[in-house]
Amino acid sequence: MTTARLTLDARFPIGAVRRRLFGGFVEHLGRHVYDGIYEPGHPQADEQGFRRDVLELVRELGVSTIRYPGGNFVSGFRWEDGVGPREQRPRRLDLAWHSTETNEIGLHEFADWLDKAGSDLMLAVNLGTRGVLEALDLLEYSNVPGGTTLSQQRIDNGRAEPFGVQVWCLGNEMDGPWQLGHRSADDYGKIASQTAKGMRQLDPSIELVVCGSSGASMPTFGEWERVVLEHTYDDVDMISCHAYYQEHDGDIDSFLASSIDTDRFIEAVVATADHVGAVRGSAKKIDISFDEWNIWYQTRFHDVDQITGVDNWPVAPRLLEDVYSVLDAVVFGSLMISLLKHADRVASASLAQLVNVIAPIMTEPGGPSWRQTTFFPFAITSRLAQGDALRLRVEGPTIETEKFGAVPAVDAVATHDAETGATAIFLVHRGRDGAVDLAIDISGLGDVEVAEAHLLHDDDPYARNTLEEPERVTPGTVDARVDGGILHVTLPPIAWAAISLARA
Repeated sequence: MTTARLTLDARFPIGAVRRRLFGGFVEHLGRHVYDGIYEPGHPQADEQGFRRDVLELVRELGVSTIRYPGGNFVSGFRWEDGVGPREQRPRRLDLAWHSTETNEIGLHEFADWLDKAGSDLMLAVNLGTRGVLEALDLLEYSNVPGGTTLSQQRIDNGRAEPFGVQVWCLGNEMDGPWQLGHRSADDYGKIASQTAKGMRQLDPSIELVVCGSSGASMPTFGEWERVVLEHTYDDVDMISCHAYYQEHDGDIDSFLASSIDTDRFIEAVVATADHVGAVRGSAKKIDISFDEWNIWYQTRFHDVDQITGVDNWPVAPRLLEDVYSVLDAVVFGSLMISLLKHADRVASASLAQLVNVIAPIMTEPGGPSWRQTTFFPFAITSRLAQGDALRLRVEGPTIETEKFGAVPAVDAVATHDAETGATAIFLVHRGRDGAVDLAIDISGLGDVEVAEAHLLHDDDPYARNTLEEPERVTPGTVDARVDGGILHVTLPPIAWAAISLARA
């Protein structure tokens, strides 16, 4: 058995853990909305057609702010289609996912769903096929209490009080050639700045997210961020990061080390943003909205699921319904560790997505709902992470990876609430060849005891939860004990763990 030593010191925080770090993402894509959160004929449907079983799981997941309605979908979306009497709403072709959008669910219905889920709304505006005026109209409709035509329209449509949307995304992945309205960094930066300035004139209290590159592997990455921020630095609060990971060609070790890429991605965007600020002589800091992240087997979509044909526009087709393994969930947990390790600059994050589409929650039409393996690291981390994030010093073995070279076998972060004394430690063991014995120095916390100890591991790293076996994988417990200011934990190979400590 290998050993590793970790040191935790609450006197050296990274930054406060903001609740928006545990956000989600709902896009009109596949069976996410229709047959996912909304299925009027289901035995579990409430009076509005929302599945109660799904709502219960979303609340258990602990999702804070939810980004809506896309994603690629937003770049062709006309928000007016989703308000007013349902029988009068148009059916539209969604070019992003080659589907038909019925508009049965729009802004009002989704806001009602969020009220039931206990989450806040984060809206994306269409800067692909639309522009400044449409964004201002949506903001007025959403946030102005009354006295104007658009605010009165909202009231007439059943919402007397404003939606009060605080966070707004200025388009989506505008550097992506797949995106409707795709444009250069210079052109996007100009329209984003114009839109932001107009929106702030209407409601100065809002927070704005400008599009960063669609991913760190994009040829535009880095230069895109620089140019866009040169246009928008004074106008926005955050810049977006998007990242998805999957196992490639059996390279398990590189996949297990995916969070190394996340770390580098965040740090590169922060460096670029700070460079722009320094050149401008600005004391302002641009934070990051990591508003799309997940495990996503994109090759499966491109090879199997893509819909084509000018006469083939299905409603709510089965798209991107990845079935996640324990291995996927361990990598997923390590991505959450990366977000916490950058809590000083990552102000918001959105797990993409929530139901059926690359999601922690799955449903069957007319049938059950169940938790995927990735559900557990998110729900447990969202519940336990409080106060400040703490960077742990880790001394231990490394593993060799084809993509990243030698990386630490153990990755970890902690959170600490000074007021309550609650501490949580989140751990990943990337090693595949045996267990690792951890000795974590927690002497600086005083007299504490283990309150909870969760472990996600299976002897078969490809074990999954499915419709046939919805509880094949569930979290177990890990042996964790405090002795003389040292927390002793033994982690099996390919494992994620969370340990909560409380004052004794």
